[in-house]
Amino acid sequence: MPVLLTCESIAKSFGSRNVFSGISLSLHDGDHLGVIGPNGAGKSTFLQIVGGLMPADEGNVAVRKGVRLAMVPQDSVFPAGADAREIVFAAARESEDKDLNVAKVLSRVGFEDHSAPAATLSGGWRKRLSIAAALAAEPDVLLLDEPTNHLDIEGILWLEKLIGNSTFASIFVTHDRYFLENCSTRVAEINRIWPQGIFAAPGNYSRFLEKRSEGLRAQAKEQEALENLVRREIEWLRRGAKARTSKSKARIQDAMDLQQQLADSTARSRTGTATIDFTATGRLSKRLIACEGISKSMGGRALFRDVNFALGPGARLGILGANGTGKTTLLRTACGLAYAEGGEITWRGQNIREDMRAFHAQLAYLGHEPPLKSELTARENLQYWVGVRRRLERRELDEALDRVGAHQWADRPVRTLSAGQKRRAALAGLTLMRVPLWLLDEPTTNLDAAGQKLVGTLIDEHVQAGGVALAAVHHELAVSRPQSLRRMELTFD
Repeated sequence: MPVLLTCESIAKSFGSRNVFSGISLSLHDGDHLGVIGPNGAGKSTFLQIVGGLMPADEGNVAVRKGVRLAMVPQDSVFPAGADAREIVFAAARESEDKDLNVAKVLSRVGFEDHSAPAATLSGGWRKRLSIAAALAAEPDVLLLDEPTNHLDIEGILWLEKLIGNSTFASIFVTHDRYFLENCSTRVAEINRIWPQGIFAAPGNYSRFLEKRSEGLRAQAKEQEALENLVRREIEWLRRGAKARTSKSKARIQDAMDLQQQLADSTARSRTGTATIDFTATGRLSKRLIACEGISKSMGGRALFRDVNFALGPGARLGILGANGTGKTTLLRTACGLAYAEGGEITWRGQNIREDMRAFHAQLAYLGHEPPLKSELTARENLQYWVGVRRRLERRELDEALDRVGAHQWADRPVRTLSAGQKRRAALAGLTLMRVPLWLLDEPTTNLDAAGQKLVGTLIDEHVQAGGVALAAVHHELAVSRPQSLRRMELTFD
């Protein structure tokens, strides 16, 4: 297969922090390359460098002459006031049939109303619109950053079919293991545990896991052999080696080099763990939050009508549904950030409108975008976010950051963090809030496998301690323990 693009020894740093270095990779015609790695490894940065949106500090990216690239970013930003057709038209490749091609692309991704304003679209439909704009450019290589974020199950299956039947090659950064399994022809992991900063293997995700396991075992054997060699050299040095001869000098230098090599290997293999220890406080009544007959419309279209539910201590409610059915709106309505059109929402038997401030003091809301200030560090954000409610001890803050695996980057400005790291910082805030009601909008978005497990553990601990969790999700596993989950599914009329 012809090579479409090649990355040679690319490196990137932000300030004094090295994100990755020595990354080399090639993409061939027909490849669908899945890029994975822990939060903060630099996956999105790598994709932006490949796409020409960010320069590498070292190395280069060579794209074959005539090859067209298109990018679907993690978070879509559209011109103010623009509708779906205008956005796709602006991105479309020039041709005599441009109008027709734009209409075909919009229909292909599921848009019935081509004049729908982008500002009124749900997160899932904004993602579809971003994909439509990229497809309209007729790329040879499609770059996608977390493409399944905000998509419902129907949307993910549609995207998998699109990738599988495509004539273009693709590189996609994702934490969605099912998407990787179904779409990848090759998988690459960017991770400091690998000597070259990256490990790639042909095949889908399950095949990659087999090769990764083999690679880790081989690396462990090499480290064990290196440790034994260093141990022998240290013993030789302790016996009083004299650097009088050239041979002795060389051996002493070799021993020092081996120690540095072992230190580098040990640093690569060192991984952190994330554990949770959260306890909700306060006496709770048998019925905490209740919604009775609430409805909501937007743009003349009813999102939901006559919604009823009541939740007590230890309950978790998953709000499911296709993109655009109003999951986020229902969540915001339940916590008083959007007005209900009829009906009543009560907290401990009292209408929330009677004392909204008191109600908001009892809840934590985590939306699509973590509520973090970009110029502050993760630690400073939590001090600000939680400190307005109660006194926060330094030890308590450090423990919360450690629990979500954020201790290594807690003092970096938020603007330098990956989307997954920002989400982890927000989760640390949840552990500090000490409130009975959690409202979470797609809480596993941008998180790696360990982070997704962390969310489930957090929710488990919260409800086991008597708290209540409402989560807008696309699948039940996102809120853990689906057997104990109450479900509410929103549908189109």
